This record gives sequence, structure tokens and C-alpha cells, in this order.
Amino acid sequence: MQELKLEFENKEVKATSVTCLGITFESDEARRTYFREELRRKLPELKQIEGFPIGEDEDIIRLSDPPYYTACPNPWLNDFIAEWEKEKIELEEQGKRQHDFKVEEPYASDVSEGKNNSIYMAHAYHTKVPHPAIMRYILHYTQPGDIVFDGFAGTGMTGVAANLCGSAEDVAALREPDAKVGVRHSICSDLSPIASLIAANYNLPFDPVKFEKKANAILKQVEQEYGWMYETEVNGKRAKVNYTVWSDVFICPNCNKELTLWDEAVSLEKNEIKNEFPCSYCGTLCSKKNMEKAWETYFDTVLKKPVSMIKTKPVLVNYRLGKSRKENRLTDFDFELLKNIDKIETQNIAPFRMPEGSEARRNDRAGIKHIHQFYTKRNLIYLNRVYELIEDDPFLKAWFTSTLQRTTKSYKFTLDRKFGILSGTLYIPSLNVELYPFNILSRKIRDFTKTSYLQRGNSVISINSATKLSFIDDNSIDYMFIDPPFGANIMYSELSAIWEGWIKVQTNNKEEAIINQVQQKTLFEYQSLMNRSLREFYRILKPGKWITIEFSNTSASVWNSIQNALQGVGFVVVNVSALDKKQGTFKAVTTTTAVKQDLVITCYKPSAELLQKFETTQDKSENVWSFIEELLLRLPVHLVKDNSTTTVVERNPKILYDRLISYYVQHGYNVPLSASEFQKGLRERFVERDGMFFTPEQVIEYEEKKAKAPDIVPMALFIGSEIEGIEWLKRELKTAPKTYQELQPRWMQDLVTPKKGDELPEMMQILEENFLKDEEGRWYKPDLENEADLEKVRTRKLLKEFNMYVEMASKPNTKIRTVRLEALRAGFKEAYSNKDFATIVQVGNRLPESLLMEDEALLQYYDIASSRV
Repeated sequence: MQELKLEFENKEVKATSVTCLGITFESDEARRTYFREELRRKLPELKQIEGFPIGEDEDIIRLSDPPYYTACPNPWLNDFIAEWEKEKIELEEQGKRQHDFKVEEPYASDVSEGKNNSIYMAHAYHTKVPHPAIMRYILHYTQPGDIVFDGFAGTGMTGVAANLCGSAEDVAALREPDAKVGVRHSICSDLSPIASLIAANYNLPFDPVKFEKKANAILKQVEQEYGWMYETEVNGKRAKVNYTVWSDVFICPNCNKELTLWDEAVSLEKNEIKNEFPCSYCGTLCSKKNMEKAWETYFDTVLKKPVSMIKTKPVLVNYRLGKSRKENRLTDFDFELLKNIDKIETQNIAPFRMPEGSEARRNDRAGIKHIHQFYTKRNLIYLNRVYELIEDDPFLKAWFTSTLQRTTKSYKFTLDRKFGILSGTLYIPSLNVELYPFNILSRKIRDFTKTSYLQRGNSVISINSATKLSFIDDNSIDYMFIDPPFGANIMYSELSAIWEGWIKVQTNNKEEAIINQVQQKTLFEYQSLMNRSLREFYRILKPGKWITIEFSNTSASVWNSIQNALQGVGFVVVNVSALDKKQGTFKAVTTTTAVKQDLVITCYKPSAELLQKFETTQDKSENVWSFIEELLLRLPVHLVKDNSTTTVVERNPKILYDRLISYYVQHGYNVPLSASEFQKGLRERFVERDGMFFTPEQVIEYEEKKAKAPDIVPMALFIGSEIEGIEWLKRELKTAPKTYQELQPRWMQDLVTPKKGDELPEMMQILEENFLKDEEGRWYKPDLENEADLEKVRTRKLLKEFNMYVEMASKPNTKIRTVRLEALRAGFKEAYSNKDFATIVQVGNRLPESLLMEDEALLQYYDIASSRV
């Protein structure tokens, strides 16, 4: 090891002085040493902060490169923000930024970006957003020098995107017409130590030449010591192994003989893996489902004791001889080699028990309980020696960890040789592939050198919970791009255990925002954690600035939890668009239920002027139209799809009213207007075009742009709820009155299944309660005055129905199975206005959980009421 070190010391370039946070050091190493000591001194205080990772002090300090990257909460964040704010003044003086910069409209276009770029591909992680996609948002919402924040930063793609906004070449490739080239600073914070290590690798200054030399020297030394473990013999010649296929061994349910799955089920000649096959001993028809697995006991040299594990056998070796690749069954040479490897005493490997969790411990039933047991003996020996030689270099550690998944037993054999891991799981297949680590590590050296770019060094990385951002002051951040965890989609900390066991710093999952049975986190706990996180995001974002949240989940209840949490802390939702990451994961490619396209929610923090109005006025109803005007000014004016004008759904009066109600309810204000009063006021103050409302200035812009794309694409409207039925009928009756007989067939065509528990009224009942009929029996839309009268009558009927639910809820052990959703909404709204919070909670507790959690309006009233009872 000493010789390896000296090889680089003799070739070191003369150190140059560096300045960091106002302090000048004689070299970057001196800077690192000074701040590591400062970090050591601060650790007792930092340990009190939510999200402080699990690990020994020295392991945390060794992993850190302070003050830019700390493997714990970063105490220097405010210092960097203060420095960056000073830089803004210089940039303004140079004409590179504007003092009065404002973004009035959201980035409303759908984004499609592939994952096949060198930065994205260098290191695998559970989820990532391609940095070019994030760049589009950053370029739209910020200007050079702005401070971008990601509180669920993962591998730091937001940081990469912020850095590369300073690359004229990368910005030009996006073809965004108004993009302004210039680096944006970023703070990347995450709960995960491994994610933050990867983020540091992508964002901190990086010398690819130095890295490549060190990594190759390490591989050379390990090859000299352990390369013999990956050799096979072919016709008396030594060949290098590319991979070995291992197969589980099963027991025939009839004759109890051991059956190797490969021998029984796999035919390379026919290119098939059989689901059913006859036992080669007794002929009984067998399958994996009706057979037990065989077990074996061996002495574990890491645990220093005998352990039992599911029995596996090596069945195929793929090797390289000269320039050709071939494969064979294993020979006596191969089996003898593996026996010799089993006799080697493993050294300097600490046993690491997989953490509690359904995913982390899914392999306990196979006898695989510790991290080292995820690896074959020779892969474990090889990888451990590589890690010993790395020492404290964070870039080499990131390079090393990039191979740790593919070198486990989780790598699945497939006949087409497109091997892969089932993403989001720690599943170990019955036919798995043991890859030669040297090949992967070598390729990863090339991959990592390609991640070098000139704009690195403008990001700061921290490990802590998003629920408590102690080292960021109020109103400090210019823009946020957030890709949060979504419910039970992925068990991040459990999946990260494989990596974090090696680096000896683990995720503290107490504040991990997921739905997890073992952690006793339901949808309510998830929503609470998201609410606390978003409250912190709201606190640190400057007034009038924007936040973009990516969403990837098929669950309506999780979707509503996110939207409810966003609005609950004060954000105003203005737009939902699509983000397509093109190339799917192994799971997304091979299953029909995996989500392939994400949604992007765009929100803003109300302006300082509007917030001041709400603080200073006693009568909050005075601020209704100030709120609506600011919202209209933030919405897209005109959208084009396939050369046609597309409806901006958020400009629909119902959606505008929903946003108003949501903001008032979440802030504890009385709802100031009925729906009809709101619509009347809307028409008096703003201009309607094509069912959408605009400010007088915006409608001019809309008309000009619409003239270039005159065809209107209305929103697709299906009938799955009463409110959708009303909107559908309004559209049908917009041009001319129609009879019931004319409406009914089309109604049936557009009818879809309502939410479980929601009772959809018949079309005739909806017509009678919301529309008027002429002498010829044709239904038509009422004018505003008649609509207001109808609304009062309808509300009385709905409240009468709601009172029936209140009566049912008062009876012990009664569940309300089906309801009229609009009656519930009207009743909850009335009870809220009367401050009768107990009734809301009483009825809410008797509803089907899915109905309550999947309806944004009901959930808002219920959450507010629960906090007041």
C-alpha cells in the first residue's frame, strides 16, 4: 500500500493556494484538514439535528470534504448563501443579472429527456431525473448567480443542472429561446449518505487524470493479488472469466432428490427456461412453486461461525480467450479453484446486519442476512481489497460503490444476456450472474472520467432531514426543484443498505418520508413528514419565487397528500405537466404497471405584497381578488399542442375557485364567497375567453397567439363524479338546449366508474338540480341570477343529505359505505364555516379511507378540523 501512495506523491503538481469562505489556505489539502477539524468540533451540536446519520464520528469525517460536502448536516450553508448573495451584486454590476428579475408564467411545456448521458449513467441509484430536464426548469425560473435548492437531492442532479447552466454548449443544446447562460449555485440536501456521496462526486471539483491514474493503480495491484480467482482452463490454456452463472438447488416433492434448476429447466439450445419440467429422477412434474429449496451449512469466515443458506451451484462460465468470448459448463479446474477460494480467511470485513424492513430483510428466508452474504466469496475478497486501497478519497469511493449492485447475487440471468437487477428491490433470482469485478470497475473508470465538466464547484452538499433545515435562514432561496419520495414506491434506506454498509455511514430513517409497515408509517405519517418538509421549503424560499415538484406514483391518495401538503403550507399550485425520462428501468421496461412518465407540479410562494395584505387586513374577503389576480398572472396564457390552442385547465372558474377555497381554508380564514358569487365577481373583473379567465392585458396576448393556432382542443371530459357530470352537461348545453333523449346516449358513452364509496346521481337528478327546462322539454344553462338561485336550492338538498350522514356517524360502530360526494363537500364546507370541526372529524372517521384520502377538498377540511378538535 505504501508503494502505491509514493507513486502519486512523486508526480504531484506543486500545490497552489486556495480561498474558501474568506480563509486562504496554502493548498486544497490544508483547506480539507482545517475544515475536518472544525467539523469534528461541531459534531456534538450537529448530532441533535434531525436526520443526523448513523455512524462513528471518524467514518463521518473521513467521508466528508468540508465545507463543500459533509456526511452530516452542513453547518456552513448560511455562510455560502451570504457569499453567493455578494456575488449577485457583482454580476448585476457586470450586466449579467437584473435586479428586478421576475418570472410571471410557469414552465408549462411537457419535457422529454433521455437518460443516456455520461453523467446519468456513471452511478446507478433508485431514482434520478436527467440533469438536462432540470436545466430547462432552472433556466426558466432563475438568472445567473441565483441559489437553487433541492431538499430530496438524491445523487445531486439538481446541482449538476445548476452548474451546467454555465456551459454555453449545454444550454444551446436545449434550444430554449430565452435561456441565459451563467452558473447557478445550489444546495443539495438528502437523508441518504450514499446519495450524498454520489452527489459530491458529480458536483465537487474533479481531476479526471489524477482519478484515472489512482483507480488504475488500485486495480493493477488487486489484479496482481487476486486476479487468479477469475481464471478458467480451456484445452490446457488459461482464460479470463467474464461471469459465472449460479443456480438454486431444489428438492423434488415426490422423491426428495436434489434438482439443480439450471439442469432441469434451462435449454440453451432451444433458448428457453421452462416453468414446468419432469424430475430427472422420478418423472414427477415439477415447478419452482411446488418445490422446496435445498439448504446447506458452511462456516462463514466473516461471522466466524457456521450458518445455513439456500444451496446454489455454479453451472456456466463465460470466458474470454484471446479475442473470442465463449461459455462452457464448469470443469474440475473450476470446482477446485472455488474450493481453494473458500479456504481463504477474509480480513478487515465487519459483519453488517441488514436493517429492519420488508425489503432489506426479504432474503432472510434464504439465509442471506448480512451484506457480505450478498456476494460470492471471491467477489467479496476482491471488492474488499479494492476498498482497502481507496482510503479517504470520495471520488474513488463513489467509483467503487457504483459497482456494488452489479457484483451482488441480485444480477439476474436472462437468455438474451441482457442481465439486470429488478429495480426498487433486493430480489435475488434463482438463476443469478456473478460478474468479474475487474471488468465493471474498469468500465466505470472510463464512465467516471466522462463526468468531468468545467463548471463543477458551485454546489454545497449536506446530509439531513428535509423536516429541519437548521442552517438555512428564512427567505434565502431563489428556486427549488424537488423530486421527493412518493409513498410506498421505493424503500430508499433499505435499498441503500448494500452501499452504506461498505462506507459505514447509514441513513437515519426516523424522518424518512415513505409509507412503510415496519417503520409504522402509514399514509398519514407520510403526509405529516411531507408537510413538515414542505413547510421548511416554504420558509426558506423567497416570496414570489417558484418551486417545481416531480411526482411519480399511480396512487391518487399519495397525489392528493402531496397537493394537500403543498397548499397546506402556503404554496399555490398553478400547473401540472409531464416529464418523460424516456429509457425505463428494468422494472418499467418489463412490467405493465410501472410508471413510465412522471408529472411535474409547479407552485409559487405568494408575493411579499400579497402576504403583507393578508397580515394587515382584518377582513380577509378584501384580498380575494388580489389573490385571484396574482394567480391569473402566474398561469400560462396560451398553450399549443399539435398546432392547436389547448385549454389551460387552471383558468377554468371552478379550478380558480378551488384554489381560492384551498388557500383560505388552509390558513384558517372564513370562506368569503359562494361559487355563484365568485363567478359573478370573476366576470365583473376579468375577461372570459373559451371558458377561461384572463386579465385585460393577458387576453390581448391570448387572442394574438390564438390567431396563429385557431383550432381549440377542449379538455377531455369523462363522467366519474357528480361535479364532472355538471361540467359535462354545461359543455353539451353551451351551444344549444337539448332534450334528455338527446343527452342520454352520449352521457352513457362518457360514463366511467366513480371512486369507491361515491354514489353518482342519475343524469336526470343532476339536470333538475343545476339546469332549467323550457316549454319544449329542452334543458339549458341558467343565467347567473337563476344559477345562484339554483345553487341555493341544490345546497339545501345536499345539506339535508349530509345531515343523514351525520346521524349515521353518531351511531356507535357504524361505517358509512357509500355517499354522495357533493353532499359531503357541501356539509364539510358548511361545518367549517360554522366552526363545527367535531362534526367533520366524526363523519370523516366513518368514511372509507380511500374516499377521504383521494378527495383533495374533503382531505383539506378533515385535516384542518382534526387539528382544531
